[in-house]
Amino acid sequence: MAETVTLSGKTSPGLLASLDPLLREWLPRQRWFAGKGRPVTGFSLVAATELLRADGRLGLFHLLVRAHQPLTLGAEPHPGDCYQLLIGVREALPPRLAPALIGHVDQGPLTGRTVYDALYDSRPAEVLLEALRTQAHIGGLRFEREPGQEIRTGLVPRLVTAEQSNSSVVYGDTFILKLLRRVVPGVNPDLELPLALAREGCPRVPAPTAWLRAELAGESYVLGVLQPFLQGATDGWELALRELAKGEDFGAEARALGRATAEVHTALARALPTVTLGHTQLQPLVDGMIERLDVAAQAVPTLRPYAPALRSAFTALADLASEGRTWTAQRIHGDLHLGQCLRSPAGQWWLIDFEGEPSKPLAERRMPQPPVRDIAGMLRSFDYAAHSAASQAEGWAEACRAAYCSGYAEVSGRDPRTDPVLLRAYETDKAIYEVVYEARHRPDWLPVPMAAIERYAASDPH
Repeated sequence: MAETVTLSGKTSPGLLASLDPLLREWLPRQRWFAGKGRPVTGFSLVAATELLRADGRLGLFHLLVRAHQPLTLGAEPHPGDCYQLLIGVREALPPRLAPALIGHVDQGPLTGRTVYDALYDSRPAEVLLEALRTQAHIGGLRFEREPGQEIRTGLVPRLVTAEQSNSSVVYGDTFILKLLRRVVPGVNPDLELPLALAREGCPRVPAPTAWLRAELAGESYVLGVLQPFLQGATDGWELALRELAKGEDFGAEARALGRATAEVHTALARALPTVTLGHTQLQPLVDGMIERLDVAAQAVPTLRPYAPALRSAFTALADLASEGRTWTAQRIHGDLHLGQCLRSPAGQWWLIDFEGEPSKPLAERRMPQPPVRDIAGMLRSFDYAAHSAASQAEGWAEACRAAYCSGYAEVSGRDPRTDPVLLRAYETDKAIYEVVYEARHRPDWLPVPMAAIERYAASDPH
C-alpha cells in the first residue's frame, strides 16, 4: 500500500481553500447531499488525511468537511453538516472517469491538477480495502476488522451507481463497502446493530467484516462498514413490483419477510436492553405524533380536513396508556420498508441498512421504540408497491399485509393486528410523514399516502 501521511494543520487550510469553489458547485448536486435548496456559503475542515501522495501520478485525500449554509426560518442554530469526501487527484482524467469529475484546480497546493470523486476509480478503492485488511491506523483514521474475519487480496472494486443516500463499492462478488457521506460523532446504529445481531447468531443480517472510524478531538465517527456481498440477491421493492407485473401472488414472500423481521426483533431484544412504556413514557411519543400531524396539516392543505380524525388515532393510544396499558420498547431497524430487504435466489431474506432515518438526530435513532414502528413501515411499503405497479392487483396489498403479520406472529408469538390501536397510530404517523415527503419532492405520488390517510381517518381507533 502507498505511503500515507496526515496533513499538517498548516497545509490543510490551503488544500481546502483550493477546493472550496469547486466543492460549492459539485457537492449540492450529489444525491446524498442533505442541504438541498440552500446555497453553500463556505466550508470548514474537520480532518484531512493524505492516503496517496498528491505529488505523484495519482493522489488521494480523505476529507471530513463541514458545509455551511443559511439556516431555514425557525431552525435551531447548527454548525453545518459534516461530509466524508474521497478526493482523487490526477493531471487529467481518462474518459472512463468523466462522471467523477469535480473540477480543475486553479489555486492553492493542487493548482493545475484535476480533482474527482475517487470512489469511481479502482486504485483508490483498492487502497481502502487494503487498509481494512491490514487494520491500518492513518492519522485519525482507524481501519478495524472483526476478529477471525479475513479479507483476501486481488478483489476488483466497482462503484454501485444506483442512487443512494450514501456510497457503496463492491469488491469482486465478496464484499460491499458502504461509506457514509453525512457523518456525525457517536455510535452509529448501522454498525452497532448488525454487530450485535451477528454476535447473537442472527442469520438475517449480513455480519460486518470490517469498518472505518475516525477519532478526532475525543470524538468517534463511524465512516464506513464492510459486509459480505449478497450475490444474486434482489431487493424486496424490485421483487414485489416484478411479481405484481406478472400477476403473481406475493403472499409467501410477505410471510417469509414477516418471519425474518420477527427474528431480527427477537435477537435485538436479547442483545440489547428493552424498556417498558407506561403512560409517562408513552405520552412524549404521542405528543410527537400529534405535533407532526399539526405541522404536516399546515404544510399540506389537502391533509387538513382529515386532521381531527387522524388525531384520534393518537389520543386513543394515550387513553389506553392512561388506563394502565403498557408496551415493550427495544432497539429496532428504524426505517424498514421493502427496499431495505434482500432476498437470495434460494429464498432467504435479509434486512440491511440499519442507519435509521438519516434526517433524525443520532440519539433519537438509537432510542428503544415499539417494534410495531418497523412493522408499520413495512405495511405502508406494501401499499406503495400496489399503487406503483402498472397493473394494480385488487387486494394485493391487503393480502401481503395479512401474510406479513401472520409470518411475524409465527416467530414472535405476537400478531401485530391484536393491538390495533398501537398499529393504527404508527401507520397513521408513517402516512403523515409520507404525505409531507411526497408533497415536497414527488407531487405525482401524493395520491398514494392520501388514499391511506382517507382510510385511516375513516377507521375506528378502538
